Amino acid sequence: MLQNKPVTLWNAVIPGPQSPVGVEVDITKPTDGLVMGKRVARISQVSVPTVTVYTPSKTKRTGTAVVVCPGGGFSILALDLEGSEVATWLNGIGVTAIVLKYRVPTSNLNPNWLGPAMDTQRALSLARTNAKEWGIDPQRIGVLGFSAGGKTAAMAALSCGNRLYPPQDRVDTAPCNADFAILIYPAYLVDGNQHLQPEVKVSKDAPPTFFAHASDDPVSSQNTFVVAAALQTARVPVGVHVYPEGGHGYGLRPDPTKPVTSWPDRCTEWLLSRKLLASR
Repeated sequence: MLQNKPVTLWNAVIPGPQSPVGVEVDITKPTDGLVMGKRVARISQVSVPTVTVYTPSKTKRTGTAVVVCPGGGFSILALDLEGSEVATWLNGIGVTAIVLKYRVPTSNLNPNWLGPAMDTQRALSLARTNAKEWGIDPQRIGVLGFSAGGKTAAMAALSCGNRLYPPQDRVDTAPCNADFAILIYPAYLVDGNQHLQPEVKVSKDAPPTFFAHASDDPVSSQNTFVVAAALQTARVPVGVHVYPEGGHGYGLRPDPTKPVTSWPDRCTEWLLSRKLLASR
């Protein structure tokens, strides 16, 4: 796995809503909120969004790429659990990982998802602009998000290439659509009555989408069921895996007592079925 240096997303004024934040800070604590006995990196005060590209070996490279959106309640980013560790898995199956450090906190803004979704669209356009250099196929770039990052990825995917901000430069001449989406315990997609949030618009142009969730997740699995049902109604292919238990925020750290943590294997099978893991 080759990790490149972070690339700044925006060359000019960052569009959309922003919170006044200080200097970016790592608020990780060594013993709080452990997942499988390991700490979780928590990054806050992100005012300069970036992407970090993780490239698989040439012998494994398929040309497929994924923009990875970590979760963190629009307050922080779980940058290892739902970022760099995900990149390791993706590289292992031949997929280039583009880990997005989107702006946070936005939890006090309305809407809280808009700035992060703009960052995701920009990352998709940036990936296509650099497709040759990064060794990726510009028609095989998806998004993957966890929790609040699931909302972020979903809003970028469901925008179907309709840019949420005015084009700024040549990067924005490249399309910002996602060719597929992977949503892992996505949050904030339904309201208290388990209906789609008003901003969540599903159409026949939405990309094929994979979901994984646990039934006992405090972030209701209806976030998966309702969106997946809407996609099916629109005749968009979906893969849905809901497990009896597993809770929330496990990333892809394996736990033999929680079958939900086998979702990367199911996702790999889904990507294979979509012919996204075969080189062109």
